[in-house]
Amino acid sequence: MKELRIRVLAGVFVVAGILSWAGARLWNSVGTLPSVPLAAPIVLALIAVVLLATALSLRARLKAQRDRVPGAKGVDPLMAARAVVFGQASALVAALVAGMYGGTGVFLLEQLDIPARRDQAVYAGFAVLAAVGVIAAALFLERVCKLPEDEDDNPPGAPSAA
Repeated sequence: MKELRIRVLAGVFVVAGILSWAGARLWNSVGTLPSVPLAAPIVLALIAVVLLATALSLRARLKAQRDRVPGAKGVDPLMAARAVVFGQASALVAALVAGMYGGTGVFLLEQLDIPARRDQAVYAGFAVLAAVGVIAAALFLERVCKLPEDEDDNPPGAPSAA
């Protein structure tokens, strides 16, 4: 399984942000811009909490397994792989959502004198922060579940398989 690259997430964020900003300008010129839901940052924060709790649980179980603690519950490799896939998918979607709300939020910054638009800009900002939390938790989960490199398989100076 390939590691999630920060460049990919940043690219998704930037492209989605630019398209969202342009779309918000266009939509606002022909009608009323849809509002940013209050639930967006809440749902993203909940996903970040679930990812973080999963990572912390797996890290504790893996540490107990490595330290050969009697009665330690092992980690099923398939379950760990599923957790990593969930984390990677969550991070990609969070980068997309952060770009969308970030672009919309940048557009709304031009209209902070209107109270409703100011509230929407705040919700968009919190959604971007929560999405960054999802990405951070997903990267932490991926790091926790990463297998250690075998020193026997890779001689010094040889490129490692990703």
